[in-house]
Amino acid sequence: MSVGSAPGAAIPLGSLRLHLVPDASFALDGGAMFGVVPKTLWNRVKRCDEQNRIPMATNCLLVESGRELVLVDTGLGERLSAAERELFAVATGGPRLPDRIRAAGYAPEDVTHVLLTHLHFDHCGWNCRQGTAGLEPTFPRARYWLARGEVEHARRRRERDAPSYRPENWEPLFAAGVVELFDDEATPAAGVRAVRAPGHNRDMCIVLLDGGGEGARGVFLADLVPQAVHVPFPWIMSYDLYPVETMATKRRWIPELARGDWLCIFEHDTDQPLGRIVEEPPGRFHAVPAFAGD
Repeated sequence: MSVGSAPGAAIPLGSLRLHLVPDASFALDGGAMFGVVPKTLWNRVKRCDEQNRIPMATNCLLVESGRELVLVDTGLGERLSAAERELFAVATGGPRLPDRIRAAGYAPEDVTHVLLTHLHFDHCGWNCRQGTAGLEPTFPRARYWLARGEVEHARRRRERDAPSYRPENWEPLFAAGVVELFDDEATPAAGVRAVRAPGHNRDMCIVLLDGGGEGARGVFLADLVPQAVHVPFPWIMSYDLYPVETMATKRRWIPELARGDWLCIFEHDTDQPLGRIVEEPPGRFHAVPAFAGD
């Protein structure tokens, strides 16, 4: 791993400075992570354990933008049950998200905005922490940015994906009055823009990063491209509610990311959290390391 992709290390992107701040790693079923892609193919690039699980990171992102400090997603958190920690093989004992933020030179109180790509439990677990009077925002000075449609979907508790949603991860934020709702896009700070990227669900967002100038663009891909190996258009999770829309969204974005040499952040990749997308041969896309030594 290069200095650029080491947890907490500053990654310059024009006027922005980025820090990878991963929470705990975990594991999910490989078949679910690759959908219709046969195991004989995906197991060549992602080895599974005896329970067919592949390793998953929770690569959250801290963005310095002028005087603003934006945190993108908040990982697994600390409220999973013992049974869930065993089921998902959650790594325990190592640094967690608040520790990573401190290692980057900041405290949770320094975060001014929390931008959530969606509300699945592995993306918003540190939104809240236990306080003296109940759950309270982990980042007390921050505004929390949530897509309106995603909140509405999460509150409906549909059978297909209800287990992915934990109201304790967002309802205390509404009670505290710290939520900013948005529709198709939002810009909490200069150069940091969330845009709707449907497929995984209707209102998941990716986050576009623009530090100004040549070579200063990046993207936090959330669950549109959860790991670098998911760059090819058909490599789509079975967790996606609308896989045909996922493919259309990938066809919309991936060629542009390749043409512009964007820095890509793969939220769930333990091996290659940062990369760039190349088109080789024509019409076929894959990820390569972002920095020498990765």
